[in-house]
Amino acid sequence: MARTVSEAFSEPVAPYPAGIGIRWRSRVYSLLVLAGLLVAVVVFATALGSVSIPFSTTFQVLLSQMPFVHITPSAPEVLGGILSLENLEMIILHIRLPRIILAGLVGAALAVAGATYQGLFRNPLADPYLLGVASGAGLGATVAMLIPFTLTWVAFGAVPLFAFIGATGAVAVVYLLGRVGKTLPATTLILAGVALGAFLSSITSYLMTVSGQQLHGIVFWLLGGLHLARWSEVWVVLPAVLAGLVVICLHARPLNVMQLDEEQAQQLGINVERVKLTLLGAATLITSSAICFTGLIGFVGILVPHAVRLVWGPDHRFLLPLSTLVGAIFLILADTLARTVIPPTGIPVGIITAFCGAPFFLYLLRRRKGLAFF
Repeated sequence: MARTVSEAFSEPVAPYPAGIGIRWRSRVYSLLVLAGLLVAVVVFATALGSVSIPFSTTFQVLLSQMPFVHITPSAPEVLGGILSLENLEMIILHIRLPRIILAGLVGAALAVAGATYQGLFRNPLADPYLLGVASGAGLGATVAMLIPFTLTWVAFGAVPLFAFIGATGAVAVVYLLGRVGKTLPATTLILAGVALGAFLSSITSYLMTVSGQQLHGIVFWLLGGLHLARWSEVWVVLPAVLAGLVVICLHARPLNVMQLDEEQAQQLGINVERVKLTLLGAATLITSSAICFTGLIGFVGILVPHAVRLVWGPDHRFLLPLSTLVGAIFLILADTLARTVIPPTGIPVGIITAFCGAPFFLYLLRRRKGLAFF
């Protein structure tokens, strides 16, 4: 007998242990708790750095920027007069805070894009870079760094612009190669993404061998980092990421139904190909917008969605918003460690995420050995 739409929505979409599932109300509470934790993490990360600032002082400075809040931070007295109030606000509001906000946006974007690709392709190995985004962005950034008058180009944002064009262009080519008639078979898309990614990576590798003095900058960008974050970058990334996140979250129910079978989803009234195209476009937008300023930050798109599934279950209505918060928290903490472990220069945050993500990924593979994903 055919299942109703409500039955389809309530059916499990991944073989995680039944005991791990949490009720709807508990998931809502979890969202609220994670939102509060995100605020606490922002304050915590803002206080840490080569110049340590008391948490209370950091909170006062941040609170003083809120509308209708009249408070004067007492930082000069707390710090023994070492920093003036102007210098303190410069450190917190114009050096650390934009980097932390950008880290949160990038972490949220990569986590949600990873969850989207994993659900869309029903593949646990899917991540935001599956369709050639990383290779395209890497090639674009490399080309921008090798153009004559590089410093002038960089000053006008050539590297993020070329990275964004390379990332979106790569996915567009994969889409054209993987499309079969009016359908988008997952297998052909993945194969096209792997093939094009390898091709673009080979070009990037060649350019690196002839790059000369630019090699260090290229390698540092490919490792991923937030050291150049400013408010101007935040205001560019913010609207693109928010728009993409809203579009993806609005398609959580169709994405749940598509976990059953594409043919059954079609029978239940889901326009499968339109949903695929919309989700691919939104996931590509947030991924490209996120990494064009930060470089390639790995493992966030694999680690976070799996961790959220293990704790809160596979329902995309909660998986996507929970991944948004957990991804933001994770990358903010990772970047805080990256910039404080070897002060004052720090290390690329991509090294930290790989260091954290690789063991978790191996644990996940061992735990799920012999089990199908869907």
